Amino acid sequence: MDKHIVFLGLGSNLGNRHENIQKAIEHLKEKIIVEKISSIIETQPYGFVDQPKFLNCVLKGTTMLLPFELLEFVLEIENKMGRKRIFKWGPRNIDIDILFYDDCVIDTVNLKIPHPELHKRLFVLEPLCEIEKDFVHPVLKKSVYELYTQLTSPRKE
Repeated sequence: MDKHIVFLGLGSNLGNRHENIQKAIEHLKEKIIVEKISSIIETQPYGFVDQPKFLNCVLKGTTMLLPFELLEFVLEIENKMGRKRIFKWGPRNIDIDILFYDDCVIDTVNLKIPHPELHKRLFVLEPLCEIEKDFVHPVLKKSVYELYTQLTSPRKE
């Protein structure tokens, strides 16, 4: 079986946020060989802003899991850790997003890879740049660093 490169975004804004992220990483190690983990950064909530700040990081690893198996695995971890999906962009003790899976493009109801919003989210791009700035987005055909600078550079009128 082939090994696949995956990038996962982890976030938490409820409970002991650091501990939640560390526990999620330990669970992920059951089926993912972790190669790199970014620094953990504190960020403002996205979408629904009236909630506590998030801690976020990005993990790079390799896995034998196929994309839908990986989705099932991360949802299982979120459930094990007690994640409650009350409303979109609501507070959560753990959130694990599949950002990239090799250079695959998947667009189904339940799974979208690359993550459809990652190019708009500094809380994803900043830690992603730290560990793999040259990775090229398979749809946008730009490196993670280029996507990051697009969001952080002052716009010209």
